[in-house]
Amino acid sequence: MRKPTLIIGKKQIALAGLTLLLGTAVYVNYAVSSGSNELKTTDKVNTRTVNYGETQLVSTEPEEDYFAKARLDRMTSRDKAVETLKMVLSGGDSTDEEKSVATKEAAAMSGLIESESKVESLIKAAGFEECVVYLDGKTANIVVRSPQGLIDSEAAQIKDILLGEVNVENENIRIFDVD
Repeated sequence: MRKPTLIIGKKQIALAGLTLLLGTAVYVNYAVSSGSNELKTTDKVNTRTVNYGETQLVSTEPEEDYFAKARLDRMTSRDKAVETLKMVLSGGDSTDEEKSVATKEAAAMSGLIESESKVESLIKAAGFEECVVYLDGKTANIVVRSPQGLIDSEAAQIKDILLGEVNVENENIRIFDVD
């Protein structure tokens, strides 16, 4: 019988080294994870505690400014849209179809602006102190100042005023009250 010869080559040494490295990694992982379940602390992090139950005054603006600011924001965004439509209409590279669409959008926008003004005036005439109306053709959002909170009959009155002026689905009408 022949004796088996033991030949150790480069491949066997590399395989043994990788096996030893894998075994060491498994042992270190086990040793680290088998310790306590608590996280180890390194440095103290200074954090500010926040109590979410307490409220603080964030804005120093009076409440009356909300409605003025809302109207100004609405007017600014509408002015930007009008400028865009004017650029499309006066642009030399616009097609007749694009000009036609821009004209229809401009007419619709002016109708919405007029409707918003009418609804705001009618809501104020109904006895509400302040209001802002946002219309986009499909939805209507109304913000009303109501110090004691809106009751169902007041909300229904506002909804009737709105539906008398514009055609909007009932589920697309949202009424908000502000103190």
